[in-house]
Amino acid sequence: MIFYSFKRMSILKKRLVNFDEVLNEDNIDLTNLRRICFHGIPDEGGLRSLCWKLLLNYLPLNRSNWNETLKRKRDLYNRFIDDLIVMPGENSIDGERVDVTKDDHPLSSSPGSKWQTFFKDNEVLLQIDKDVRRLCPDISFFQQGTDYPCEAIVSENGPKRLHCRVQHTVLRSANVERKGLGITKQIAVSVRKATEDYAPLDEGGEAHWEVLERILFLYAKLNPGQGYVQGMNEIVGPIYHAFACDPDVKWRENAEADTFFCFTNLMAEIRDFFIKSLDEAEFGINAMMIKLNQQVKLNDHDVWTKLQQQDLCPQYYSFRWLTLLLSQEFPLPDVMRIWDSLFADEKRFSFLTHICCAMILLLKNQLLNNDFASNVKLLQNFPSMDIQIVLSKAATLAGKTLDTP
Repeated sequence: MIFYSFKRMSILKKRLVNFDEVLNEDNIDLTNLRRICFHGIPDEGGLRSLCWKLLLNYLPLNRSNWNETLKRKRDLYNRFIDDLIVMPGENSIDGERVDVTKDDHPLSSSPGSKWQTFFKDNEVLLQIDKDVRRLCPDISFFQQGTDYPCEAIVSENGPKRLHCRVQHTVLRSANVERKGLGITKQIAVSVRKATEDYAPLDEGGEAHWEVLERILFLYAKLNPGQGYVQGMNEIVGPIYHAFACDPDVKWRENAEADTFFCFTNLMAEIRDFFIKSLDEAEFGINAMMIKLNQQVKLNDHDVWTKLQQQDLCPQYYSFRWLTLLLSQEFPLPDVMRIWDSLFADEKRFSFLTHICCAMILLLKNQLLNNDFASNVKLLQNFPSMDIQIVLSKAATLAGKTLDTP
């Protein structure tokens, strides 16, 4: 036992040295970075936070450009806050608030009315507010206060804090479904929720879920063709958690802006999953489920035959797996480990189908002996399992090898 512990410490030390060598190059070799990140990024030293910023194309590979890029992006994000989170009926002249309701009022039908925009935004904000208040209920992180609340928001009273703009009602149940745009309702797929929704902090403070609410609201405002779709909260949550827990205070205090741009870049890659008109596209959700079904057939014909005989289609269980990058199927630490490999793989969403296929094959004995109802329940509620076993199986299916941490 002692020998095993020393061996693991030695392996970890060697891996930390490898990361240090790659990340301290003046021009980071993306191929090498992907190679070492694929096997998992150590939790030490904020490595995951830094590597994800590189793998999600937020930081340039040339280190000399980091400061300029970060300043430009963070300044831009602050402008988004100033420009897009505003109260109608108010304007600013030389820093002083003035009343302009005589030109624009709540009953105005003018297309350019700020009040009309305000009311329309609040419809989207209501769903965002509900979703972020129940994110990762098994941990307390998102309910806790951030050490770096947005000064432009907490210094203002009332609706400048987004949760104040909507009348909050408790969400009794939730389904991952599509309403117009977004996730197709294949069957009722439950979303885990907290027993009680998270409460906002007093004026002057912000909980982490409030920060995520602002990120998602700004994303919806800046992407009107897609807007906000239920489930995006599950995508932004792990990214923000990694950045907001960085041991380096300079990185941590800018976690909000950095998360926004990394989330935006990731959504640019997976947006097809959330848009109904793209379901049949090459990387649309239906195409992904077809690929998964083919992989199961190729790698275990017995399991595939059983699922076919029971008419247990991938739509019944894998829709949520693929759309939300498995963020609902595993505890947050395991999700972050999975995403190390997804972000590091050049064909990261091909590897996602390998992981999903591995999950199915690892349940072979139960699937072959269960009836339809039991199998649906089993796949919709994937049992607790060592994530390293799942990833090792997926790597084998993909023709790769995965180092043991």
